[in-house]
Amino acid sequence: MDAESSRTTGPLHIVICPWLAFGHLLPYLELAERLASRGHRVSFVSTPRNLARLPPSRMDVDMVAIPLPRVEGLPEGAESTNDVPDEKRELHWEAFDGLATPFAEFLAAACADGGSSRPHWIIADCFHHWAAAAAAAHGVPCAVLLATAAMLAAAPRQPPSGAAAASVLEEERAAAEAARLSVPRYERDAVSTAYDDGCSSGMSVAERWFLALERCTVLAIRSCVEWEPETFPLVAPLLGKPVLPLGLLPPSPDGGRRSSSEDDATLRWLDAQPQGSVLYVALGSEVPLSVEQVRELALGLELAGTRFLWALRRPTGTAVVDPLPPGFQEQTSRQGLVTMGWVPQLSILAHGAVGGFLTHCGRNSLIEGLLFGHPLVMLPVFGDQGPNARQMEAKNVGLQVARDEDDGSFDRHGVAAAVRAVMVDREARKGFVAGARMMQGVVADKERHERYVDEFVEQLRTYL
Repeated sequence: MDAESSRTTGPLHIVICPWLAFGHLLPYLELAERLASRGHRVSFVSTPRNLARLPPSRMDVDMVAIPLPRVEGLPEGAESTNDVPDEKRELHWEAFDGLATPFAEFLAAACADGGSSRPHWIIADCFHHWAAAAAAAHGVPCAVLLATAAMLAAAPRQPPSGAAAASVLEEERAAAEAARLSVPRYERDAVSTAYDDGCSSGMSVAERWFLALERCTVLAIRSCVEWEPETFPLVAPLLGKPVLPLGLLPPSPDGGRRSSSEDDATLRWLDAQPQGSVLYVALGSEVPLSVEQVRELALGLELAGTRFLWALRRPTGTAVVDPLPPGFQEQTSRQGLVTMGWVPQLSILAHGAVGGFLTHCGRNSLIEGLLFGHPLVMLPVFGDQGPNARQMEAKNVGLQVARDEDDGSFDRHGVAAAVRAVMVDREARKGFVAGARMMQGVVADKERHERYVDEFVEQLRTYL
């Protein structure tokens, strides 16, 4: 087979570089496995400790470890965002930017052996400006991974100019403007920090993103028009580059890697609960609730009176050992269970006793919750979570907890009201369940999402 036909019909060598957060590492490992299952060679690049903490790959994926450079003040072994205290974030960014040289060396070596290991594509996360630059230097096309379309439509930006401006239809401009206008003040204030040029790492988050966008060949997004029909069509004209959908990359409904969790204490507790009666509460591994917020959430769950299983992450940056209200676990022992360790989330969501999901609305959690058709109580905190929540609320899959428009605070009464609407109020719940089941039809359509991966590969070939 000659080089030309190999590029158009043979196996590809694809390098995937996810952001250093498990909310990115895990779904893009899923992408790596799906590509490898189709016979392609996949090199999955991250830092040694991050790779060591991933579940064993079910397919033949090359794990490429690039050590994170040492930065004075960054805790030893702090490689993922989950390891880094809030006050050390800029040091983590500085270390991340230090990966530029070793990644460039890795790519140069891969491209120097006459072609057998030369990558056909680099797929890099949206902050990896240096990966896109290295790809361009070696003539390797690069696809940059995007956040949700909901977030991109709501993000502040300069109006497009030139050819990009001409391609943005008036209705698309109006839809994007409506998405931006729906952003509450506290969310706008949080996003504005990404544009801070005075950060100690030397580069703002937004600058990294725009450099990656500028240097890439195409954009790739873990989404599809069926998931985000309101905002997905806006992304390509707004960003001025082709956008290739990956589908949702949903995990296997049977839990995939959950065999070791079958005897988990949370699942045994669920076994004793009535069908559909439990609200599963989980705000992700990196959502920074304060002690005060944890306590308002706890008191709201108690006030709502529904059964709950709460996977609670201990607040960071505090000496408080137990963030829960005094006596809370004893007072609610017949109503709920709180655990502060790891839990098998997919197995919990698949359990028949679970009837709803209180979530921060990160993309992974939304996909997992709706894979099982659970109506949502939504408590977004940062990043894409607010736009995701508003988009899901518009689909009537659940209800957001009421928040203060200016500072984003919430109280126990807002929590209780949202929980009761989703779990107790018969008429309201009926509507939310119907909305969630409709989105379940999108998420659980395995053939649809496998087809998106196939089409993604074929689109990559057209650029070779």
